[in-house]
Formats: sequence, structure tokens, C-alpha cells
Amino acid sequence: MAATGKAARLEELREQVARLEGHGAGHARAVIPFGVPALDAGVPGGGIAMGALHEVAGAGPDVEHASAAALLAAGILARTTGPVLWASEHFDLFAPALAAVGLEPARVLHVEAGRDVLLAMEEGLRHPGLAGVVGEISGRLHLTASRRLQLAAESSGAVAFALRRGRRLGEALLQEPTAAVTRWRVTCLPSPPPLPHAPETPGLGRARWLLELVRCRGGEPGSWIVEACDAQGHLALPADLAHRPAAAPQRRGREVQHLRRAAS
Repeated sequence: MAATGKAARLEELREQVARLEGHGAGHARAVIPFGVPALDAGVPGGGIAMGALHEVAGAGPDVEHASAAALLAAGILARTTGPVLWASEHFDLFAPALAAVGLEPARVLHVEAGRDVLLAMEEGLRHPGLAGVVGEISGRLHLTASRRLQLAAESSGAVAFALRRGRRLGEALLQEPTAAVTRWRVTCLPSPPPLPHAPETPGLGRARWLLELVRCRGGEPGSWIVEACDAQGHLALPADLAHRPAAAPQRRGREVQHLRRAAS
């Protein structure tokens, strides 16, 4: 009888943990797929989970402003429906850039929150009418605060992005533990020539990013070279990489380190 009671209690605890992580019965999260098969296959569920907190940071010179990270979040949110709450310490959003990746400015509710960005995010995530919440965070994101954001996202089903902005050029972010389901780093890479058959022709091709999955609950880290979000918010695999055989893990690691140094 005692053994049966312990087994029942253990199963109850497992179900509680599953509910907290959003994987319990009836709690399967909807996802927003990236649309790049290799990338979707590397993320549990096949995309960015709704009802969850995700961290995104820039790298190299972009660590301070997180412009590429903001465009990634905006492109993902462009493929949702409903208003988006965007909280930042100061108003420095550039609406045409958001529109260029598919997030219409009319959908964005901006909050100039000063030091209360985390509070604004949590309040927004508890509102049932929002598709997503973005918060630009220049300070630390403590474990307790991130847990509150994760629970708030689960309660409403909205997707939450914590954009990490460093105070100093080259500052290392995404080091402290948080409750985020995924943690991403976006590094800007040189654009290819606009005409591959005529590389001498001046102009810029579509922007490229090195997209790194630093941490993923229930998955493994990975890295991908992608073309930045288009006018509908979609990423793409560069044509010159689409048919290249997958690199060996060791070689792939060296390539990533080389690209990081080149972008710094």
C-alpha cells in the first residue's frame, strides 16, 4: 500500500513538472516555425514555442543595440495575429525597420518603461489579447524574474522575447541561468553580392546572420547561417549553402568561431 502511494505521489510530481514546462497532457504548445527545415528540425516542436519566454542577444558590435536580435523577434511576431507589446527603457524603435520584416507598426504598442521593463513585460503577458511581448533588457535578468515571465507567458499563451542589450561593446550575455525555454545569439555576417554571377556589381545582397541556439530546454545547441527576415518575416537558407553537405561537428565549431571573430 505504501509503495502504491509513493508511486502515485511520484506520478503527480512528474505531472506538475510537465505542466510547468508546458508539456503535460493538454498543454502542448503551439509553435511558430522558422520555415527553414534544417533549423526547425533542430528545435523541439519545430519552431518558436508560444506561451513561453525566449532570450535573444546580439554579438560583437551589435551586442549593445541588439538590432539584429530585434529584427529576428519582429520577423517571428510578424507571422502571428494580434497586437504586440514592445517595452524598452527609452524610445528608440525604428518603425520602418519593423515594417521591413513584416511587423506593421499599427500592431505595435510601445511602452517607454524606464527601469520597469520587466514589470511592463509581465503585465503585458498576463493580458489575454496580445500575440506577443518584447522587452529590451540592458541589465541582468535574474532567475526569479525570468520565472515570473515564463509563468505569465504560459498563462496567456503569448510568446515573450527578452532582448538582451549589453552596456559595453562586446559584453558577454546569456551567461547567467534563466527560465527561458530557448536562448539565441544573432551575429551579423557580410552580405553576398546582389548578383552572384557579377560580384563586381556594387550594391548589397540580402543580409545574413549566424543564428546560434545557445540553450534549448529539451533540445541541443546548434548554429545555422541564414538569410535575414524578408518582408513577410521569413528566414531562408542561402542558396550557396542549401546543397552543401553538413560539416562535421568539429569543423563546424571552427567555422562558427571564425565567423564570430570576423564579425567582431
